[in-house]
Formats: sequence, structure tokens, C-alpha cells
Amino acid sequence: MPDPTSVQLGEYETAVLEPDQLTPRDIDRLHALQARGCLDLIPDRTGWRLKADATVGVLLLDRVRVVISPKFAIPGEQLMSWLAYALGTPVPATARRWATGPDGYADLVASALLEECERLLREGLRRDYVCRRRVEPVLRGRLDVVAQTTRRYGQLDQLHVRTFDRETDIWDNRVLGSAIKAALGLTSSPDLARALHGIASAFPQAPTPSAAVRALDRSHYTRLNARYRPAHTWARLLLCGGGVTDLLSDHGTTADGLLLPMPALWEAVVRRLGTEAVSPYGGHAVLGGSGIGITVRGDLGNISAFRPDLLLSLPGHDEAPSTLLPIDAKYKRYDCHGVSAADVHQLLTYSCGYAAADAPGAVIVHPQPGSHARRTLQVCGPRGVLGVIHVLGINTHATPEQATAWIGSVLR
Repeated sequence: MPDPTSVQLGEYETAVLEPDQLTPRDIDRLHALQARGCLDLIPDRTGWRLKADATVGVLLLDRVRVVISPKFAIPGEQLMSWLAYALGTPVPATARRWATGPDGYADLVASALLEECERLLREGLRRDYVCRRRVEPVLRGRLDVVAQTTRRYGQLDQLHVRTFDRETDIWDNRVLGSAIKAALGLTSSPDLARALHGIASAFPQAPTPSAAVRALDRSHYTRLNARYRPAHTWARLLLCGGGVTDLLSDHGTTADGLLLPMPALWEAVVRRLGTEAVSPYGGHAVLGGSGIGITVRGDLGNISAFRPDLLLSLPGHDEAPSTLLPIDAKYKRYDCHGVSAADVHQLLTYSCGYAAADAPGAVIVHPQPGSHARRTLQVCGPRGVLGVIHVLGINTHATPEQATAWIGSVLR
């Protein structure tokens, strides 16, 4: 079978596909991804037009390999650092060796998984007691009385036993074996594929990828398996097709690939940035803050709600009580154009619902390549100031630690 044709485009860009490049199964899978807001598939007189949204990664179809590269905001050499920061996992050494090719993102995630799996092999894979049912000439473990009676009819030349041996065939290792198999289908680097093949035999596999994902969902980390957490983080990305922690869930989409929604990544980054930035100054994120919504009742249909991406509690000066500061993450180039009217209305609603009545304020945090930036929008009405919106541009060419220090000095 010939290799699939590679189609390359960037965020928000469009590629034209010939009618015979998409099979009926491909069309169904792309429509499922379209329903999730990852891309748009539009019929055209000459075939199809595939338009990417704010999504990067690789999508493997029957006849086409679609590669969507980051177009702006987070440069390639920094994307893995920001992704690891959002996931709360150590930055892999491969983040310093960004592959400049079109499949760099997918290859880097596979490289991060490879790096963690090689570390686990050097330290020794975790083993646990596994129950096995087998037939032995001598008694080992426990005799299976029911099987011995119904299958051997009292004969003792062969014994049905249940043994408990310490093996590596446990879920901690199975999910990594399944993720390595998924990575092999995504990578385009021969050296990386060869290295993944080299360690694949050391890791058992789950019966199905969905079984591996369910095992990850049930995972609880203790001192016995805490060292598996980084490897499982990268494995989840590969097995779930992308996403930051649980930001992408399985909705029945069967298309193979690794797609990362950039707005979801930016929201996760901003939540961690804000929480860590104000912690040294006595501030903290309000637990369940995103669940405290501003609700609208009485309209037709369901109740609607407004929830900020992050709600911070900032300490007051002297004897003043603490104040709430709503923060919203916007994956938009607000360093190149003004804040939209819809976002102004949204932030004004947050400021009225959460901030102090005498100083209504809210914050927009957007990515800005090259430098940090800050500006203030003052929204006024006939009776005075309605609210103040602080627009903060985070330099995505800097490290997350540098961005944390800068945003802390601003919010202090």
C-alpha cells in the first residue's frame, strides 16, 4: 500500500483536496472532528476544502496525512516547553531539540514518551502480583478445585492451579505499550521509529487503546508508581489524540492522529501562570472558581452561565479585605488589533459579578511573541467608569518561569 500523501497547512489556513483523496470513511471522521471544532470540511467544485481551526498536530487518514503546524503565538522551539508546563510534567530533553520538519510536534511528543520509557527501563519496570490460571504437573499456588473436578474428573496427573507471580504485565506498563504502538503510526522520523521499535517489546500492551485510556482514568499514584506519572502524561496525549489532561475526551472519533487545540492549551497555561504568579504575594486561586458562574435565568431554553477561566483571590492592603480578580485566557493576537466588543462585554460581566463594586476590574491574558506587554482599557458610561480591563500579553518566546515572574509583578 503506498504511503499517504502529505498535506501541510497552518492554523486557520485552508488546503484543497482532490475528490479521490478522501474515502467515505475519511469524510465521516473529518465530519466528527468538525463537530468538535477542530477543523472544517467544505465541499468544493473541484473536490474538498479543508480548513484548520486553532489546532496543530498530525491527522492520519486513509490516503492523506494532514500536518497542521503552529502559525503564530507559540513558536515551534517553545511549544513543548509550554505544553509540559500546562501538563505539569517535567520538560523533556527533546524540547531542546525541536525538529524543524513539518511533523516536529508529533515527533516530539513521541520522543518525550520514548525518553520517559527509556528512563523506566533503566530503573527497572514496576512488577506486581498477577493471577494466572494454568495446568501444571505439580502443585504451584492454589489448586482450582472447581476446574480440577469438572475438567479432570478427579485425575491428578495434571493440576489446574492459580499462581501469583510478580510480572511486568500490569496496567502501569500496558498503557505505555499501547502508547508506543500509537506513536509508531504517527512518527515520520526513521531514527525515532527505530528507537520506538527497540523498546516496544519490553512493554506489554492493553487489549485495545480504549482499554488503556480507561486504565489511565482509573490510575492512582502512590510511592510505588509515582515515577510513572510523566510517562503516563505523554501516553495520554498519544492515546487520546491530543489535548491537555482531560480537555479532549473520547467522543467516538476514530481518526488516528495527534491534534492539540491551542485555545485549550493556552487556558491551561494561564490557569497555572496566574496561580503560581500570585502565590508568593499571598494570593491564591479560588477552588472551584470556574464552577462559580454568573447565571442567566428566565429566558427560553436552558439556563446560561458565564465562568471565568481563572478566579484569583488577592490580599488587601493593611486591614482591607481580599478582592476577587477574574482572568480570561484569549488565544488571539491582541497585540496586533483591538479587543473585540464581545470580549469587552464578557469581561465587564465578570468584573461586575466578581470584583469589588468600588473598583470593578478584570484581566485578559493573550499570547504575544517577542515581548511582554500591558495596556489598560477603561470602559465609561454616562455616569462614570463601568470597569477597567487589563490586557496582558505574555511573551511566548520566553520560558514559562520568566512569564510567571512578570505576571506576578503586574498582578501584585
